[in-house]
Amino acid sequence: ILEEADFKGEDFNLFQVAGQKCLEDGYAAQLLEVIQNEKNKVIIKNMGWNLISPLVRCIFMYKQEDDKREHCLRILDQLAQLCNPKELFLGLLEQIEQTSGEQVCQTVMLLLQPLQTVLLKLQNKKAYSVGLSLAMIMNQLTPLPVPYTKQQIQEDKLGLCRCCNAVVDFAKPFVNEVVKNMEKSSEYNDMELKEELIKFCMKSLKYPLLTAQLEQLEGIEEHPFQHFATEIIDILWNIRELIPLVFIPHKGRSPPWENQEFADIERQNSADSLACLSYLMFVQHFGVECFPMVFSPSYLLLCNMAHIEVLLKRTEESVLSKGLDLFESCLLRMEDNSLLHHYLEFRVFINVSQDLVKIMTLCPMENMRKKSLNILQLFIDKFDTEGKYTLFRCLLKTSNHAGVEGYIIKNIKDQIHLALTKEWDNVWFTGHHLISLLDLVLSLPEGAETDLLQNSDRIMASLNLLRYLVIKDCESDNQTGVWTTLGKIKQNFLKPLRVGLNMSKAHYEAEIKNKKENRKEAHSSNPVCSVTVSGEKMPAMTTGMQLQVLHSALFTFDLIESVLARVEELIEGKTKGVMDENS
Repeated sequence: ILEEADFKGEDFNLFQVAGQKCLEDGYAAQLLEVIQNEKNKVIIKNMGWNLISPLVRCIFMYKQEDDKREHCLRILDQLAQLCNPKELFLGLLEQIEQTSGEQVCQTVMLLLQPLQTVLLKLQNKKAYSVGLSLAMIMNQLTPLPVPYTKQQIQEDKLGLCRCCNAVVDFAKPFVNEVVKNMEKSSEYNDMELKEELIKFCMKSLKYPLLTAQLEQLEGIEEHPFQHFATEIIDILWNIRELIPLVFIPHKGRSPPWENQEFADIERQNSADSLACLSYLMFVQHFGVECFPMVFSPSYLLLCNMAHIEVLLKRTEESVLSKGLDLFESCLLRMEDNSLLHHYLEFRVFINVSQDLVKIMTLCPMENMRKKSLNILQLFIDKFDTEGKYTLFRCLLKTSNHAGVEGYIIKNIKDQIHLALTKEWDNVWFTGHHLISLLDLVLSLPEGAETDLLQNSDRIMASLNLLRYLVIKDCESDNQTGVWTTLGKIKQNFLKPLRVGLNMSKAHYEAEIKNKKENRKEAHSSNPVCSVTVSGEKMPAMTTGMQLQVLHSALFTFDLIESVLARVEELIEGKTKGVMDENS
């Protein structure tokens, strides 16, 4: 039995080898007695931390009900009480860092209690050590897949759900310490521990909460991720950082990095975390009882638009759906026509509308496409008249999708109808403002050579709008200004459309004739046409399938032609009627 100063390097090795041998050979009970022996307290204090690695291995080796496992757990508890806190802290962190795969959550949950005990004993660099522990634990958990379906959450195969909630319990004494110090002094200056807790909450918001399923699931009484989210919100509220993080986004930013790449990663991580926090607050209503009910719906929308943009740019369903839900929640708080057009001066409002269009047209998930379309309509409905007008112009110029353009043109028609039927003046959807908008709507992108099939949705919507204007607005009234600009409409839209239709129909009719002749000549060989989409070869098309597609195209051209003929007939009839009246 030596004093601390007399220990040599070989003594440490001998102790570790002997302790490991005892554990591996099943002598955990005897080793526990050695550790509990008062005579050995000096050697245990200085060398005990070396037993952490073999101890963890043995704990996982024994079954839950095995007495030897219980002895090992008691040894771990004794080491937490007796060892030098600084050395044991490093030993525990090293063990957490070295674990991987399926054992990550098991190891973390096993070592949380001794790690907490050691940290509470530390006097120097306590905040740094707590921060290092939480960062190490979250870094180890982050590569693990987050359970998403009801079955995955119930199974919790890797133990992530339980582990996350155990980590929050681990942090509570340090939260209480910060709260107690803040209560003692209104000018609480020791910000280090508080900052470390904020970092932990921010990391937790990004993982696992950003990708977690947070809706209430039938059959799960206490949803583990809902519980975890509640605890994280509670920590932020208790340390007085919840409201500043929601309304002062830079609060979540770390100090600037010299390396630009690191700075960009940190900025993105912070943006993801704050977006998740807003989702929890405004959609799931976590912490809503703490929320001051003094903000206008339009201000809340403005505060959340940057978060919505962050979420809508992601492609994972679990994140994208949070962005759509947050946007919808903010819009539903508002009355129709209450959002001032000035908000479109914020670039983020335009960006988000364009992101919605991308989801509507490119997202592979049908439910997301449909939801984004509904939210776009909700967004349009909330703007005042000038806001609607500005948004329509923007989307017509930027969407580059005939279906979306057709949808916007239908909205323009609805606004014109309101303008013509309401008693109050609407300067944005009548007169010179409307004429400017019609220049965008009643035109063909490439004149007579425009791909009519590709642009059929837009062309049909434009023709229907023009038909409505000619019927509804008399030439003598000319409220919309359509009769003033009729010559331009004919030149830029109706004439090129008629020429384009004739060319397209002739081309497709010739194609059908060729296909039929070729099929007769090579009937026995059943020729096929190969189609490639995004670099992948699709199943071959038979001649019969190709003919079906060509006939479908002709049907579309006939449909466009019938509406075009009706529009021309209406214009001619109204113009002739006015001329007869004048004569």
